[in-house]
Amino acid sequence: MANGSAQIVQKLWNYCNVLRDDGMSYGDYVEQLTYLLFLKMADERSKPPYNQKSPITSGYDWQSLLKKDGDELFDHYRHVLEKLGQGKRLLGLIFGKAQNKFQDPAKLRRLIVDLIDKEDWSSMSADVKGDAYEGLLEKNAQDTKTGAGQYFTPRPLIQAMVDVMAPKPMEMICDPACGTGGFLLAAHDYIPRHYKLTKDQKRFLDEKALRGWELVQNTARLCAMNMMLHGIGGDSMPIAVSDSLASHPGEYFEMVLTNPPFGKKSSTTIVAEDGKVTKEKETIERDDFWATTSNKQLNFVQHVRSLLKQHGRAAMVIPDNVLFEGGAGETIRRKLLHECDVHTLLRLPTGLFYAQGVKANVIFFDRKPASETPWTKKLWIYDLRTNKDFTLKTNPLKRSDLDEFVKCCNTENRHNRKPTWSEKKPDGRWRVYDYEELINRDKASLDIFWLKDESLEESENLPEPDVIAREIAEDLESALEQFRLIADDLGEP
Repeated sequence: MANGSAQIVQKLWNYCNVLRDDGMSYGDYVEQLTYLLFLKMADERSKPPYNQKSPITSGYDWQSLLKKDGDELFDHYRHVLEKLGQGKRLLGLIFGKAQNKFQDPAKLRRLIVDLIDKEDWSSMSADVKGDAYEGLLEKNAQDTKTGAGQYFTPRPLIQAMVDVMAPKPMEMICDPACGTGGFLLAAHDYIPRHYKLTKDQKRFLDEKALRGWELVQNTARLCAMNMMLHGIGGDSMPIAVSDSLASHPGEYFEMVLTNPPFGKKSSTTIVAEDGKVTKEKETIERDDFWATTSNKQLNFVQHVRSLLKQHGRAAMVIPDNVLFEGGAGETIRRKLLHECDVHTLLRLPTGLFYAQGVKANVIFFDRKPASETPWTKKLWIYDLRTNKDFTLKTNPLKRSDLDEFVKCCNTENRHNRKPTWSEKKPDGRWRVYDYEELINRDKASLDIFWLKDESLEESENLPEPDVIAREIAEDLESALEQFRLIADDLGEP
């Protein structure tokens, strides 16, 4: 993060620690900051040199907040949020269902006057203010009690995925579970760094190239502000607040980049008149899906494939169960291998995500036209999991940890890849499997590993006690989740 961004994040974050004494959570703070930043930037852009028409109704703008203090400010701020929450398009996205979470008018006044008003946000480069906001989102994700981390994909992983996918100018790029917008922003950053854009290409990238869907209103709000601070979207912010799995949007894309929410089954809790609680599975039924299932992750695999244009490219994070689950899982894998070119699989280590007990992978595939012969010829697998240990605090994943994987992928000429594994080099992490090998495995399982786990070989190679303890905790979390799913399947509340 640049120094300017780091200083602003620190200043804003120090004030958050003051507000936490009043019981305001990290998430509430970032949300309130979003409302106030939007109002301040709208005010800045209504003045020279911008002279833009403000989307904010007079009397509910930034200047109206500056003129008030004490209880009068408190009441007015609440009215501002209510009024703007009734707006359409971008206003509705930012202020929909907004509430004042401050307890003390003096602290609201201080945030408005001393912190936000003193910065000229519109004149700041998109990198500085965007990085500053991203810094706040990451700190919020680290607060594991709130569950905000489920919307936050590690940025080094996003960068590596985008580097392998190599988006191009004038391509339409989508994330059907966009969270706070990490993938869309990384794609937006990649293109001008690798291509000299014409004015039309730059306008297309900023205004039309990116589309996102997010189920949770509060998260969509943060995503919209994140993109706005990076100079994307304008009044036609390309974020929809809806369940992207419910139906096909009628749009198709050259590229899909996504990390759908973890959590296996979709269900609704129903409370009867007698107080008895039951769960009803939400099974997605769509004509463009290969299989009907209540497994959300398997549905996202089918949905992502449906969003791609012919020869469109996808990279998505998936949990291990998508690789080996039977029934609908096997049907979907066989169909995917036949109808798409499933060319790369990255096995991720544990300790990357704020959600506990997650064992995940990244799968890369291209959509292809109908064919009698399977499109997948070879699947290349990179094992970043075996004998690797990362933690969120003491040993976080860095982009350099993925350098070998990105180099092995050989994006410029995928058909000229070379394995690092061989009979003579059994510790190589990059290995290729033919279609016939994959399809003949039990249930066409793609849960493939070949490296020896050093910790199982000799006692002196055992990891540190804290690593062992964490791995046990992650395995227990995973086992508990499986038991919950079994209980749901048996009809237990």
